[in-house]
Amino acid sequence: LFLITFITSIPAYFFYVPVLDDPRYIVGAGADTRVSFGAFLELLLIIANIGTAVVLYPILKRHNEILALGYVTARVIECVFIAVGILSLLSVVTLRQEAAGADAASLVAVGESLVALHDWTRLLGPGFVVGVGNGLMLGYLMYRSALVPRGMAVLGLVGGPLIIASGVAVLIGVIEAGSVWQAIATIPEFLWELSLGIWLTVRGFNPSALARLQLESP
Repeated sequence: LFLITFITSIPAYFFYVPVLDDPRYIVGAGADTRVSFGAFLELLLIIANIGTAVVLYPILKRHNEILALGYVTARVIECVFIAVGILSLLSVVTLRQEAAGADAASLVAVGESLVALHDWTRLLGPGFVVGVGNGLMLGYLMYRSALVPRGMAVLGLVGGPLIIASGVAVLIGVIEAGSVWQAIATIPEFLWELSLGIWLTVRGFNPSALARLQLESP
């Protein structure tokens, strides 16, 4: 499930490029099928995101039920932001198809507003809430439970605060969205989630740590 989040989220962005990079997309020829396929990939991303939390919850709650539930909640909130972003871009596609004859300047303004909404959902969801959920909460749970190597979990504990800090920095105007500094801040979190997905697929949980959790659970 973690690997599916990478397989869907990264390509989805590139499918969205025509509508994200062209302010006049809403009154142009458009690449609607391409944008719609990007939306489809992000729907799969939402399913995978929630799946990671739901599947891990029964195991992680044996260590700390409150944090495990917090992780599920953070994942759901992240997915809400992603869903709003999907709806904003699909609205641009719909307006481009069905608003023929409307004032072009007004359509462009509406299109730019919807794209701006999408950009903010990326910042507040994958660019902020992920740091809280996947970074701090999941990183801490994995570190304390030793279900995966603790050195790997440290990436989450480092990457989470960096994602949060970069998101806040963009929010208050200290750095620009998509800047080099924001990209650098996402590297530890990126490596944490990727390494976790690969590790769980290839090796699975630490058997001794898993057995200890089973003994400790009521």
